[in-house]
Amino acid sequence: MGRLFVITLEGNLYSCKYCKTHFALSDDIISKSFHCKYGSAYLFNKVVNITVGDKEDRVMMTGIHTVVDVFCVGCGSLVGWKYEAAREESQKYKEGKVILERFKVLGPDGSEYIPESFMAGPGSDSDDV
Repeated sequence: MGRLFVITLEGNLYSCKYCKTHFALSDDIISKSFHCKYGSAYLFNKVVNITVGDKEDRVMMTGIHTVVDVFCVGCGSLVGWKYEAAREESQKYKEGKVILERFKVLGPDGSEYIPESFMAGPGSDSDDV
């Protein structure tokens, strides 16, 4: 496999929730208005210390995109995906950009994002039906 070199970032950064490997700077966020299975996701222009999986076409809310999953080089956790290609002209701006799921990364102040669905306590009336 070879020697692993991890890039250390300085400033307001996002890092792996599990091993604290640095991923991206706050300045590299393009949009905070993306969503994933566990809530918020951020679109980044530049992300470091990741590896990618195999290309696949996925049907997303904005159409069909060719994407690769992205993993932390430190611990191997799945942390988001990278847009390789978009079929819709209006979605081409995403190509080459990376989505990091907010639930899987630490924020610039070291905070964790906890999705609202995780905040609901057990035993709600709808669960008992």
